[in-house]
This record gives sequence, structure tokens and C-alpha cells, in this order.
Amino acid sequence: MPGLHQVIKRPLVTEKGVTKKESERTLCFEVAVDANKTQIRQAVQSLFKVKVDEVRTSTTAGKLRRRGKFAGYRADWKKAYVKLKVGQKMPEYTEI
Repeated sequence: MPGLHQVIKRPLVTEKGVTKKESERTLCFEVAVDANKTQIRQAVQSLFKVKVDEVRTSTTAGKLRRRGKFAGYRADWKKAYVKLKVGQKMPEYTEI
């Protein structure tokens, strides 16, 4: 299994992610493309010392980007929504 910081790359602090965190007890992370739900669950539980209820993932294809006559694609990336069990304290991303 890859290291914890290789599975979870960074938290996604977006308007949608903050709303889900406050209302649905769900954290949003950018994760490694080859990480599965079990690895994501274990990484969040050991990094934040919380119990995970559910993990949902979505893979986003990279977009075509142009700069003048040069064109290329951004890399594909994966997002994970991690829902915590009831009674667990919501961690702040600065506590890592």
C-alpha cells in the first residue's frame, strides 16, 4: 500500500466542498488516480483519527488547454467524498 500522503494528495476547499462539510459531515479530497476506496478510508482514518462511514469517488478527465499554437491536455485526476460516522469530530485541514 502506498503512503498516506501519496493516497490523499490535498483537501479540496471549494464552495461545494465546504457546504458538504458543514451540512452532510463529508470531507472532500483530491486523491491518487490509482487509489481505491479501501485505501482512501484507511488513509483518512489514520491521518485524522476519525471513523469513516462512506467513501464516494469520481474521476475527472483532463481538459484540452491551448496557449497560442501549442495544445496539450491536463492530467486526469480523482476526487473522493468521505462521509464521517455520526458522533465523530469534524477535523480542520490545518490540524494535520
